[in-house]
Amino acid sequence: MDTKPLHKIEIPSDDILTQCMHCGLCLPVCPTYSLTRLERSSPRGRIRLIKEVTAGHLPITENFRDEMYFCLDCQACATVCPAGVAYGQLVEAARAQILLSGTEKFAWLKKFFFRRIFPYNQRLKLAARLLRFYQRYLQNIVQKSGVLRLISKKLDRAQGMSPLISSQFSDAFIPERLVPGNHPRYRVGMLTGCLMNVMFADINRDTVEVLLENDCEIITPKQQVCCGSLAGHNGDFEIARHLARKNIDVFLSLDLDAIVINSAGCSAFMKEYGELLHEDEEYREKAEQLSRIVKDISEFLVEINFKKPAVPLKGKITYHDACHLAHSQKITREPREVLQGIPGLEIIELAESTWCCGSAGIYNVIRQEPSMQILDRKIKNILATGAEILVTGNPGCMGQIAYGLKGINSAIEVIHPVTLLNRAYKQKG
Repeated sequence: MDTKPLHKIEIPSDDILTQCMHCGLCLPVCPTYSLTRLERSSPRGRIRLIKEVTAGHLPITENFRDEMYFCLDCQACATVCPAGVAYGQLVEAARAQILLSGTEKFAWLKKFFFRRIFPYNQRLKLAARLLRFYQRYLQNIVQKSGVLRLISKKLDRAQGMSPLISSQFSDAFIPERLVPGNHPRYRVGMLTGCLMNVMFADINRDTVEVLLENDCEIITPKQQVCCGSLAGHNGDFEIARHLARKNIDVFLSLDLDAIVINSAGCSAFMKEYGELLHEDEEYREKAEQLSRIVKDISEFLVEINFKKPAVPLKGKITYHDACHLAHSQKITREPREVLQGIPGLEIIELAESTWCCGSAGIYNVIRQEPSMQILDRKIKNILATGAEILVTGNPGCMGQIAYGLKGINSAIEVIHPVTLLNRAYKQKG
């Protein structure tokens, strides 16, 4: 058992630790507290645990590890907190200390993916090609045989949750520089992402087509790497900082008006590069400079007064607020403005639209039971709208919600806002 206090470099300042007033306003919005009704599974309960471990009064126990990873890091608590507690910094710092303590059972597996696969585009694409081969030629056979259910029910469910690997990766068809037909109004950088590149290549295509339609010159540097969010949210700050520095060097050399990102988790994390590298004298100012020009695609489109489609696009839609948009970036109005700018749509507000869907990075893989309980709540609210299309701006949410709808044989389409806008641009009168 590790009895060392949290490492002073990774833990946020005492000011952040002592900000929590234990008022309890976070309790009604916390998905895990709603499942257990246990104080330790609430934000203020976890903050108390972190305080005690930080002070050296408690060791890093199995219960402490469990609570830090039972948390979805959705940051709904931060949205309602009257004291402005930076809860995400606290729980991610605690996870970093768990990783450093060497007490986590599957830390080696996380390190393998975060350090050996995701930082290297060619390795990630090789892994994606292998998964694509499995999905196309073996998955149905394996599912029908039931062999995975005998080995592990979690593993069997995990393969069903994985989005299909794209037939062509987006970095293969998006050139490094694209120029619109009209004189460019803006010069923007495009993050292809890691999972977006191999699993959601069509959304990357829609993104560049929408940006071209709005007279943007697009630079998509081949040297870019994973943003580091998956590693950072799981406490591996070392590799997250390494990836951040590489992206800073690449994108700041391009003289951009904005870096446009279509994955809420990536844009949220890159906006936090300044905090991630606040102790790095060489990169601190550059990190803050880059963070200031990072824009979610919906945020950017609204800022530039995007072109409104001319031909109506019929459909009844509803919108789910991804946690990393609504809570981390405080972006809720802009995606709705994009949707409202598409003529012909009937937009139905989703009950509990900012309630987490249960995806939360790799949460739905490692904590499947609570993830599915949270997903069930989201699916019930979606069905109650009577919508034909569910729109959301994060790939994790898209995959999770699509999995839930598929499980009940629902025909509701799950789509990214930029894909719907591009579809409207292509409508013929």
